Amino acid sequence: MPTFRAPRGTRDLLPPDTATWTRLEGLAADLAARYGYRRIETPLFELTDVFERGVGEVTDIIEKELFRLAPRTDDGESWALRPEPTAGIVRAYVQHGMQTWPQPVKLTETGPMFRYDRPQAGRFRQFWQWDIEAIGDAGPAIDAEIIELGARFYRDAGLEGVEVHLNSIGDPACRPAYVAELTEYFRGHRAALPALEGERLERNVLRLLDSKDPAMAALNAAAPKITERLCAACAEHFAGVRAHLDALGVPYRLAPGLVRGLDYYTRTAFEFYVVGREGQQQAIGGGGRYDGLVELLGGRPTPGIGFGIGIDRLILALAETGAAGATVTEPAPIAVVVGADPDDTALRLRIATDLRGAGVAARAELGRRKLGKQLEAAARDHAHFAVILG
Repeated sequence: MPTFRAPRGTRDLLPPDTATWTRLEGLAADLAARYGYRRIETPLFELTDVFERGVGEVTDIIEKELFRLAPRTDDGESWALRPEPTAGIVRAYVQHGMQTWPQPVKLTETGPMFRYDRPQAGRFRQFWQWDIEAIGDAGPAIDAEIIELGARFYRDAGLEGVEVHLNSIGDPACRPAYVAELTEYFRGHRAALPALEGERLERNVLRLLDSKDPAMAALNAAAPKITERLCAACAEHFAGVRAHLDALGVPYRLAPGLVRGLDYYTRTAFEFYVVGREGQQQAIGGGGRYDGLVELLGGRPTPGIGFGIGIDRLILALAETGAAGATVTEPAPIAVVVGADPDDTALRLRIATDLRGAGVAARAELGRRKLGKQLEAAARDHAHFAVILG
């Protein structure tokens, strides 16, 4: 047994694995560029307050899953690894004065996120996510654009049968009355609540609708539906989102219990599922509108919407459904440089270097072995050509 292993909940991506990752990351970058989203890179860690304010203190992410960094000095600052990208991107939007740029500011980021979660299929403590954000547009059309972009990514990746689950969770004008009604409903069933949900009842009752505890299924199914209690402005916005999705031909299912797991969402909330597999896996991606987050992080009130798509879960879904894009063959070298003189490695290396300088993928046979063995190695590499010297 090896002395050292990858930390629990993480894994190494070996060269046969990374070919698929490279394809998906390239696809995400290409689609983002076509839709006008520009790349941003934010730190892997932020002040803990960025996540506590943005994500919400009464969430699984903050209460149980946040990787907090132990301080090495007494400067009083508390840091944490990013559990999701949106809060950091919005922090950058405020810090760098992007409110003065032409709106909306459309941004994309792909990279690792960290959550101290129970490891299981498709869920790791370090995982990769493709993120899309549009900040500065309050209309329903941008919501539909982003949802269609996510659906297109899955389709172009080779995953068929992806369906959008869609909801509106209201805004500060109509949500308080709904929250009060929902609180009274669950208070009437307090004895049936699991321990964690009982604790959250008085702190953030919406989290109960997001519960994964099987004991909550029947209670949540009978709970009041927020879509039946939206104010006129939220109802009009939600109707606009659906009308735009219909115009784009994007299939969706209304999901009144969908609230997402982060506190910053308002109005539109959505998740992606593979049709027929909803009960076998969690959402393979999702997002929503966060019209209050910029103000929470120190900016002036600015609307925003985005999504996060888990690359790990997508690859797992591709493999489980037998999709053609589940595995990608590693690219073979165009040429392998071999030689009749086993000892003349310098010449083989020089020719390969010249080929690389001309833009040709080439490998030099640097082992001191006979020509026949060199050609066998070139064949195993599936090289298109062998350059034979001597």
